[in-house]
Amino acid sequence: MSTLSEPRRPRLLPQNRKLRHLKGLSLRNLSFAPPNLQTADDAAIITSPKKLGKVRETGQLQASRSSDSLRLDSLRADKRRPKAQPRRSSLSLAHANPATRQKNLESLVESSVGDVFFSLHVADCDEPVYISEIRTRSANFNFQFFDLSSQEHCITRSCILTIRIWCKRPQQASWVFLLEELIDLRRLNFIGTLIDRRFPPNALIFHLEDGLYSFDFPTRAADRKPAPLVATSSYNALMKLANLESSVQDAIDTRHRIVQQINEILDESPADPAPAADETVALAEKFVSTQRRANRAAEKRRDDLRKSLQTRREAIAQGRRAQALADEDIANNTEKLAASIELVRKTEQRIRGQRRRICSELCGIFSITPIPNAPPLSFQICNLPLPNSLYDAATAKVINEDVLSAALGLVAMLVRHLQFYLSYPLPYPLSGHGSRSHVRDDISHIPENQPQRRDFPLYLPRGGSTIGQWRFEYGWFLLNKNIEALCASEGLKVVDIRHTLPNLKYLLYVCSAGTDEVPARKRGGVRGLWAGRLKGRAAGVPASLADGESSSSAAESLRGSMDSEMMNQHGDALRNAVIKVNGEREDGWGNDSGVGLPFGDDVKFTLRTKGLRESIAQ
Repeated sequence: MSTLSEPRRPRLLPQNRKLRHLKGLSLRNLSFAPPNLQTADDAAIITSPKKLGKVRETGQLQASRSSDSLRLDSLRADKRRPKAQPRRSSLSLAHANPATRQKNLESLVESSVGDVFFSLHVADCDEPVYISEIRTRSANFNFQFFDLSSQEHCITRSCILTIRIWCKRPQQASWVFLLEELIDLRRLNFIGTLIDRRFPPNALIFHLEDGLYSFDFPTRAADRKPAPLVATSSYNALMKLANLESSVQDAIDTRHRIVQQINEILDESPADPAPAADETVALAEKFVSTQRRANRAAEKRRDDLRKSLQTRREAIAQGRRAQALADEDIANNTEKLAASIELVRKTEQRIRGQRRRICSELCGIFSITPIPNAPPLSFQICNLPLPNSLYDAATAKVINEDVLSAALGLVAMLVRHLQFYLSYPLPYPLSGHGSRSHVRDDISHIPENQPQRRDFPLYLPRGGSTIGQWRFEYGWFLLNKNIEALCASEGLKVVDIRHTLPNLKYLLYVCSAGTDEVPARKRGGVRGLWAGRLKGRAAGVPASLADGESSSSAAESLRGSMDSEMMNQHGDALRNAVIKVNGEREDGWGNDSGVGLPFGDDVKFTLRTKGLRESIAQ
């Protein structure tokens, strides 16, 4: 309850205080001085049923007393309380050692604390209304709150109750009956707070719904506050409610009385076994019919299960036959599996080698070299300088717009071809049209009113348009993102996507590097084509044969290394035939050989790069 120090007024009038309004109880200044203490066994008090029995015995003992000793005019018998002892002096322990002082203090504390529980009793009930929990080792006790509003009406409407308190000291093994108080809730004094209170020994504090009450202090209530008048119920209305409540209670009592009379009549009347026997027969017939239906359902389920088992047996037999056929096929194809795995491995190696060769040739076709006397990471493609995603006024003085557009067109063509050779589609498709290339963005959220707005140019706009400049820079950014995607597909990490040519050079360098043997291109090339044409003019060789050999050499120039050996043999036969027809020696191509090539023997024309040269001498 509230413990505020300011005075308050109680909400309940004295005549309206009932047992249902009591919510809790507190005990202050525990004292073991009351006379005629009744002892009890410790175990009988701790366990709940035996403790209840002990409470009953004590109640019968106290009820046998004379009613004159418990009359309401002397509700609080002060003679049962110990008188306040004078304060003892501690000068006798001034010269004692600390151990003695500690021992005396402990004995003093043990003598002033104890274990306590209480019970509430009403005059019309033999059983205790409420038994509290046990509070241990203290001199001031705050017991748990409780709710008695769910009890019977004779209990909740009572305003007089008896409180019995049992206690036990720490050094004792038995419980003693400490105190019994006959309380009239109508005579309690409202105190409102526990602050600044000097309680007498074994003082009881009552927690009601509207505040704290006690017998030991005068009523302390605040003055009435001025407030406007509020309309309330009249006396007639309250009497009607009281009469209605009495009528409801009378109806409940009448119902209990009628039920009791019916039970007595049934007990006195003789029993007729015939209706019970008829009910038993009808119930047995009902059970029999129910069991028959259950039997029929069980038989039907049995037949269904048999059919299901037969179907499953057939399915299992069919599955076993299919499994035997599959095992036979596996046994037959086990030998082919190893050959297929080896073929796949060789094919992957050839594909990887062809990719290395193609990337190496792209390095030669689209040569990316550093710009002489330029800052680091400044590269040019096919002798066309390209800055790293930055075209400002300083760059425009050095690099022309047409040169920049042409360089970006070459980069777009190279990146567009790399997506096919590396088998990785670009996120932003490229359209290579030389210096008028553009890139398309189908990913970003752009309004679809103008579909051409998704195409971003890779060349500078004419006239210095700001929007055109922005679209050009964004297109360059998408081109760099494509290069980054290709690098990520090969497991490369790009430090800065703005470095267009350094990142592309790094990608080509990694894709063309390796220690495995790189497959060579099929024999032929430019000289093979010239030899095929001249072979058709030779007198001893048919033109159709010569054209067939040269065309097959050109068509087979992109196949694997197994076909290259056959093409080597065809090329040797073609060369020997041409040499014999022209009367040339077999050790080389001369200026007077009659072939009429546009270059001499000192010029080594080749399409190979990085160790992939053609063997022209053969």
